[in-house]
Amino acid sequence: MENYFELGEFLKSSTAVENKIQNYPDKFIYIEHLKELRDKILNPLRAAWGSGLRVTSGFRCKKLNDLLPAASKTSVHQIGYAADIVPVNGDINGFINFCREWFKDKDFDQVIIERSGSSVWVHIGLYNNSGEQRRLLFSMAV
Repeated sequence: MENYFELGEFLKSSTAVENKIQNYPDKFIYIEHLKELRDKILNPLRAAWGSGLRVTSGFRCKKLNDLLPAASKTSVHQIGYAADIVPVNGDINGFINFCREWFKDKDFDQVIIERSGSSVWVHIGLYNNSGEQRRLLFSMAV
């Protein structure tokens, strides 16, 4: 399988830069989690979608996660098992519909269509904090 994502994409955060936060995993296992998320879900999803995907939020250190008002205190972004993504071509509605079908036979924890103001993105979680894959698919406004 082709690799469409560099690990550095999962660490970028304008909020971290603005707040002078070093957004790096404090445990090596979190890098392994990011690789697993990338290899098991994001690369196959990108290949099937056939167009670029951009990570808008990947790993979040605790300090960064705590700064985000809508972020869960138990977010798996903090352990490398989640990423928020958008299609590069801007077709978010098409991508959402594609995800609803594509994830039907996949192992994952959560796929959440999230909205804040006019921004819309897809949150993908591979496992929850207990290592479960609950296969939850839903929409929410944040």
